[in-house]
Formats: sequence, C-alpha cells, structure tokens
Amino acid sequence: MLVTYTSWTALVLPFLVSLALVVVGIVIVLRVPSVWGWLVSVLGVVYWLMRYATWKVNIWVVTNFRVVDEAGLLTHYAKESPLDKINNISYDQTVAGRLFNYGHVEIQTAAEAGATDYYNVNHPKRLKDTITAAQAEYKNWQFSNQATQMAAAMDARGGAAAKAAGAPAIAHELERLFELKMKGALSEEEYNRAKARLLNH
Repeated sequence: MLVTYTSWTALVLPFLVSLALVVVGIVIVLRVPSVWGWLVSVLGVVYWLMRYATWKVNIWVVTNFRVVDEAGLLTHYAKESPLDKINNISYDQTVAGRLFNYGHVEIQTAAEAGATDYYNVNHPKRLKDTITAAQAEYKNWQFSNQATQMAAAMDARGGAAAKAAGAPAIAHELERLFELKMKGALSEEEYNRAKARLLNH
C-alpha cells in the first residue's frame, strides 16, 4: 500500500506568509506594546497550522483493490477508482516539477467519468509504478481465483478426464474475457454472466 501527498512546495507560500505575520506581530509588540501585535503573530501561527493540516489530509492511497483520492479538513471529499477499471496511467512534469519531483498524474478508467486527474503529486512516477504493480498483482489474484473456480467446476461435472480435456480451452476463454473487461469492452455484469455461462457449459 502507498500513501502519498501533494508536493511540499505547496507549503512554501503559506509558510512565508505565516512567517511574515509572526515577524510583523513581534515588531509591533517591540515598538508599540499592544495586544494587537500578539494577535497578528497568533494569526500567523494558526494560519500555518491550518494550511499544514489541510495539506496533510489531501492524500492518494493505493490499496490491493483500488486507488483512493481523499481531501478536506473541515469538509470531506473522497473518490475511488477500482484497479480493474483503470485502463491507462500517465504522468507529466513541468521543469519545476522535475526539479522538485512533483507532477500531474492522469488515470483513464472504464467508468463514465472517464479520466481522473491528480495535480501536484509528490513523486508522480512512484504513484504510477505502484498502481501498475498493484494492477498486476490484482490480475494474478483474479486469475488464481478463476483457476480455482474452473477446477471446482470440472471436478463437479466430469472428473479427471473432463478436466484434462476442457481445462486449457476454458482457461484461455476466461483470460480472453478478463482482458476484454480490463479494456472496458465488457462491463462487470457482462463479464460475470459470460464467465458463469462458460463454467457451467
């Protein structure tokens, strides 16, 4: 599993603004002792803490089954992209992005929403590679499950001879159906129906 954030560069400007407010507040206190100076300094600190906390909860998580995009400190936003619905992943970086290692990641899915864009991602290549690796592991897991189902179906319907004769063809057809689903040519429901017909044939 991978948890990643937006680039740390997003915190530079808030930090400078916060630092400026603190310095101005201290100068006010030193020149004209007043509660307003302390208020300005406290405002700078609170502003920094709010921006940092907001940055900390804006995350992308790659699990064994999906990619999760979550954001929001006071409000909350979450979007999930199942690994088996992702058709393509790409990323690009500006000159500054290459220098500080952040960029834009685009995920093309088979869902109606189409593409999902993640901006200012820290280590975008790592996110892309992790999703690709998770997809491969997920695909292997699905193939393993399909093989188990196929073996069980063969055992139930004809014993060793039937299994030996029909297993390769069924395995090939299951793989073809799975590839069609991954490309978006078959929906999850169509895929499950076709697989059930094949195994019960």
